[in-house]
Parts: sequence; structure tokens; C-alpha cells
Amino acid sequence: MALSGLIADDYRNYVLMCRMSDCSDRFAAVEQRETDDPDDVPGALAPSSSLRLRDDAALLRAPFRVRVLMPLAALTAVPVIDVMAGRDTYLASLMSVVPPLAALTLYPLELVLVSGVGMVLLALLSQYDGLDEPHDLRLFYGTLIAYAALTVAGALISRLRVDRTRHLVAVSTVAEAAQRALLRPPGPHVGAVRLAARYVSAADSAQIGGDLYAVLDTPYGVRAIIGDVRGKGLGAVQASAVVLGAFREAAYDESELTGVSRRLETSVSRHVPVGEFTTALLVGLGADGTVELLHRGHISPLRVSADGSAQVLDPPDPWVPLGLAGMADGAPVPWTVPFHAGDVLLLCTDGVVEARGRADGAFYPLTERAPALVAGCAGDLETAVARVYADLLRHTGGELRDDAVLLLLARDGLADGRVAALR
Repeated sequence: MALSGLIADDYRNYVLMCRMSDCSDRFAAVEQRETDDPDDVPGALAPSSSLRLRDDAALLRAPFRVRVLMPLAALTAVPVIDVMAGRDTYLASLMSVVPPLAALTLYPLELVLVSGVGMVLLALLSQYDGLDEPHDLRLFYGTLIAYAALTVAGALISRLRVDRTRHLVAVSTVAEAAQRALLRPPGPHVGAVRLAARYVSAADSAQIGGDLYAVLDTPYGVRAIIGDVRGKGLGAVQASAVVLGAFREAAYDESELTGVSRRLETSVSRHVPVGEFTTALLVGLGADGTVELLHRGHISPLRVSADGSAQVLDPPDPWVPLGLAGMADGAPVPWTVPFHAGDVLLLCTDGVVEARGRADGAFYPLTERAPALVAGCAGDLETAVARVYADLLRHTGGELRDDAVLLLLARDGLADGRVAALR
């Protein structure tokens, strides 16, 4: 009864998996369009699923001829080895590896069919080895019963594996959609600023991350925020929503970044649990060739000039993160630095600079590697952010273990020209 139930559900599992895979493929298509034509699609969210989850999902979507290769190799190898060993050596029982191997790659119904072929071969090889003699029948029947038990156990394992992967893919897909709705990734142009971004949610358990960013065209110029909420999961998402919602309101209302920061602090103190905090960096880009920055405990940005020279823009007066203002006297003070056409401002979260290398465990050397990857790309930031992200993945061995945001900003020469012409 249990085995028939598994087989009855097998087709439904496959259909549901394909539907979710189609949803994931749509996200992948969006990401591909971002690379092909960054002017048509908003800033990119890099794949949030872990490589292991994506590999498991890809395996379930693979055609049967691919998934059956491992158990088929066992079905072929065991008879060859048994025949080569001769009738005096009984190796047919090695066929028992077929159901466990099939459980790793096949759906339950496919496993039953492949294991059925294995049982036929097991019976034939046992007869070849002389195990059908009356005094060996107990061993022969015992081997068949053990093989049948392994087949049932393998079908159960296959069912659990398919259900778990289907659940994680569904949660990861919903999390990715929710992250897009929360962040509202901006387009490649915001006012007189070009931008490109990569957001990565480290989804070991398909959780939504707590990193955030936003870029807005306000009456006071283009303003941006990048931040990192302490923790992960639903609590981090709620805190991110509070910070982003407050920023999207205050950025239009407050003439100074200090006023924006004060509004953010008020919202966090009202709506985020005591003790939780969010690091943030506020950015204001005016039309005078400068950029104004306000530090709230976040990683300092990196300014890369067209000639490849770079400077870390450390705050002259570092300040505490949002939510911890009660621990310090006074208020944060913004500072201004030159930011001309051809310069690129690189902002990131700690998931980038604290990403460890697979070989030596060293942190990612952003300040050493980014300038060469970004220099001269002020007019093509999508290429620049793709280079930095690819280099980051090479450093870590292909997967990040923490949420990460890369945000590149540059002055739009065409927009600046139109503004100058109007003046």
C-alpha cells in the first residue's frame, strides 16, 4: 500500500517540480536579460539559492537518461564482474547497490522500475552461480527478500528527497520574489546617476536576508542608502522594511542627510525590537561634483577614479548603527568628498569584505582587486559589477555564506550634459 501510494504521487511531484522550475527559470531569464541589456531591466538580484539546492533542483529536472546513469552503471558492472569471477564466486548480491544508488537520482516510480530490472538480473546471476540448488534456496530467497526491502526503502528515501527539494525550491522562489518586492530594485538610471547592483541572499535554509539598498531621485538630488540588518530571517526582513520605508519617505522630505538619519533612527526605535540594530551609509549626490556621505556604523565606500586609483572614504567621525543612538552623545556628522564624471563609488555590505577564500580562509581583498575591475567602467557599470561579483565568487569557490550587496554609482555624463544645456 505504501509503495503504491509513492508511485501514485510520483507524477504529481514531477509536475509540481517542473512548475517551480519554470518559475526559477523566469528569474534566471531576467538575470540573463540584465546582462544582455542592462537598460531594459532593473538592478539585479543574484541567485539566492545555495549551489547545493540549485544542483538538486537541476538534477530533478534532468531527463531520465541522465538521472539513470549511476544505477545503470551498477546494473552493467555487477553482471560483468560476476561472470568474470566464474561460477565458483557468488557476487550477484552486489546488485543490492542498485536501489540505494537509484534513490539518489530517480523518482520513486523510476526507482521501482530500475530496481525491478536489477531483481531479474539478480535472479539470473544467482542461477548462473548455482544458488538455485535445493540446499542454497534459503540464501537465494533471503537475498531476494533483502533486495525487495532495499527497493521499498529506496523508494521512501527518493520520496523524501523529492519532497524536501521541492519544498526548498518553493520557499527559495517565494523568498526571492519577496526580496524583489521589498527592495524594488531601481533601474540603471536614477536622475543624473548611473547604477548597477548585485544582491545575494545566502539561502542555506532558503531564508531571506537582511541586507538592503535603495537609490532615489529626490528634490535634493539623488540619494542612496545601503545597510545591513543584524540577523537573518523574518526579523531581519521586518527591520529592512522599516528602514527602507522610512528612507523612502524621509529622503524626499528632509533637506539634509542628518534629517534623514534622524527620521530613520526614530522609525527603528519605534518599530524594531530593542537591542537590534542596522548599519547604514547614507549617500547624497549633488550637481556640484561632490558626494555627501553620512556614516551609521557601515563599511566605508570605495571611490575608484577613471585612471584606476582608489581611495577608501573613511568617515572623519564614525557613528553608531541605527537603533543604538541612545548609546552615544551628539549626532552623526556628514562629510563631503569630490566625485567627478568618470569616478565610480562602490558600496557594499560585510558579506562582501568578509567573504572567506576556500583555499586559505582569507577575507576578500576588495580594495586591492576592485579598482582594476571597475576602472574606466563609469559608463558601463553593469559590466563592472558583474566583474566584481564573478571575482568574489572565484575567491570563495563559487558560493557566499552570508548576505551581500554590491552597489556601484557613477555620474551619468549624458544626464549631466542635458542639465548643463538647460542651464
